[in-house]
Amino acid sequence: MTSLTTTRLRKPATQRTPAASLSVTPSSGFTVQQAAARTGLSEHTLRYYERAGLLEPVGRQQSSRHRRYSDADISRLSTLACLRATGMPLDAMRRYFVLAARGRSAAPELEQLLQQQEEILKQRLDEMQHHLGYVRKKISYWTALKQGDTERALLISSTFAAGLRGEACQSTDSKPVPASRRTGSR
Repeated sequence: MTSLTTTRLRKPATQRTPAASLSVTPSSGFTVQQAAARTGLSEHTLRYYERAGLLEPVGRQQSSRHRRYSDADISRLSTLACLRATGMPLDAMRRYFVLAARGRSAAPELEQLLQQQEEILKQRLDEMQHHLGYVRKKISYWTALKQGDTERALLISSTFAAGLRGEACQSTDSKPVPASRRTGSR
């Protein structure tokens, strides 16, 4: 809960603190490489999130002007990494942080935002379960053939083909596989 109350909001451009005034001492903060290692995000993504306004301008080391990420920056970046891993779009991530900064008063809106993402994840999970079933059937088919059990392979093949008619392995964002390409492939 602490991360929700300590997150920083993106200020309008006219109110932002210039990055030059956010200087840090050489020993304080994390380098871009250390921040990337701690959050699992690439260095490019860290810089992109700053440019995109998901992270306020990061402090700079006075002598070299290299970025130095604070503990609060790392906490926010870790949250961003988790939200990104769920497939949440950038605009929704921005909205999450705006709402989170409001605290308890925004709880219903945050709940709704996260429930929408939960539904998307459930759909993706269902698709992945379907794809896993497909792969398992293919493994069973080829294992039976490898073992010389043609009867079992034919049984798997017939139930497999019947199960695919009209519902080829496709996700909501892919094009259906034409029937002519589905029937002959084993």
